[in-house]
Amino acid sequence: MGLKAGQYIRHSKYGTGTIVELDEDRTTVDFDTAGVKKFVTSLATFEIAEGQAPKKKRAPAKRGAKALAAKALAAQAVAAKAVAT
Repeated sequence: MGLKAGQYIRHSKYGTGTIVELDEDRTTVDFDTAGVKKFVTSLATFEIAEGQAPKKKRAPAKRGAKALAAKALAAQAVAAKAVAT
């Protein structure tokens, strides 16, 4: 079966999902309700699903390391000021 990344598939246990990554050893699928699962490509059994994958809500952006470090530094400064007074 000529599967490729981005294809919408159905699995007997996990339901429908989208192939995220595919190589000769492993296949990674992001299922609509079960999340991300990895399979041994040679053992995986998928059917091509009809329709298109539902649009997923994007997770909120994670704060960068610099922003977190600046926030921690500010908290330390406030704590040090409170101890000094």
